[in-house]
Amino acid sequence: MALTYLKKASHTAEENSAEVTDLVAGLLADIDRGGEEKVRQLAAQLDRWEGDIVVSKGAMDAAAQQVPEELKEKIAFAHANVRRFAEAQLAASQDCSIELHPGFTVGQKLIPISSAGCYVPGGRYSHLASAIMTITTAKVAGVSHISAVSPPRDANGIAPSVLYTMQLCGADHVLTLGGVQGIAAMANGLFGTHKADILVGPGNQYVAEAKRLLFGKVGIDMFAGPTDSLVIADASADPELVALDLVGQAEHGYNSPVWLITDHKPLAQTVLARVPELIATLPDLNRANAEAAWRDYAEVILCADRTEMARVSDSYAPEHLQVQAADLDWWLEHLTAYGSLFLGEETTVAFGDKAAGPNHVLPTNGAARYTGGLSVHKFTKTVTWQRATPEGMRSVAEATAEISRVEGMEGHARSADARLAKYFPTK
Repeated sequence: MALTYLKKASHTAEENSAEVTDLVAGLLADIDRGGEEKVRQLAAQLDRWEGDIVVSKGAMDAAAQQVPEELKEKIAFAHANVRRFAEAQLAASQDCSIELHPGFTVGQKLIPISSAGCYVPGGRYSHLASAIMTITTAKVAGVSHISAVSPPRDANGIAPSVLYTMQLCGADHVLTLGGVQGIAAMANGLFGTHKADILVGPGNQYVAEAKRLLFGKVGIDMFAGPTDSLVIADASADPELVALDLVGQAEHGYNSPVWLITDHKPLAQTVLARVPELIATLPDLNRANAEAAWRDYAEVILCADRTEMARVSDSYAPEHLQVQAADLDWWLEHLTAYGSLFLGEETTVAFGDKAAGPNHVLPTNGAARYTGGLSVHKFTKTVTWQRATPEGMRSVAEATAEISRVEGMEGHARSADARLAKYFPTK
């Protein structure tokens, strides 16, 4: 049957506007010219922060004293999960070599990048989890210098719990900076940091655009848009849990899409009725975000069967994909486009966002069609090498010379010929 939209979005998550691009480009140019002084001006203007930009070791230690022991235990638990998962990822990627034929050996080597810059959002919420996900993963990958920035929470600077988490996870330098100025400071190596080879971490549209414009000068984790989440649910699903999970993701922001795909109309109708009721019980800011996201960006789609549900889900390529349906192994086998997959009602996107282990920095806006999320692989370079004996290189040189001349690249051919002449002069 044709897809039935029981709720259709009136808006779609869009790329940043030309106005945002122009503004961010102008700020980056100003910082290139003005350096640290310009960053200080922007911090005062945009972050309303005129204190120390560089967070000292003493300030970090003082912040740690303000964090309750119970919270420290939960942060340590999440940190350990993320670290252990990243270590498993790293173990799955190895240096390797192969002798393609006698005397000619090629291989690959994984080399950590030298410097990473981690952006930890701190506007609406204190994102402890973003510090864990970015800094820990870079540390496990073997990055030698890790900078981190976060905007001030209030007149006292970065929230103590965020500072404690940054220190626990291994940040070498922490700057009290948000937005474009924070990204630019890490990219340019300001305030005693090392110039970042890669910039990672979620942020608002200005942070995302700054990373996009700097791509090439530095690496980035991915082009990021508003977070999105999709739930697949069949007749076996608990509609209350489905509704709660949709609301939980909608609170991220006014333009955070949430989608429900189901083949069971009664469940869809129950969820449609229940979501607004749940949103109404949220705190004010969370409620405003969730109301707008649900009103303008949410969709509820009725499909014929699970095959169609899987096909539609893959076409959305969601950042987060929850499956609350029977036969979870079938879904694991057949779903192919998602940032992170949550199988069964016993897990949820909130677990992945905070403490489960797999990284929560994930592809948005359908980018899961072609890439995965942040991992140790983003912080390593896979480079190749080759080595040969004279006899081993002979056939490669002969092939290179002939192919090069067909292509018209005589210089390449002569490089090969010279080696043949040196090692096999009588041939």
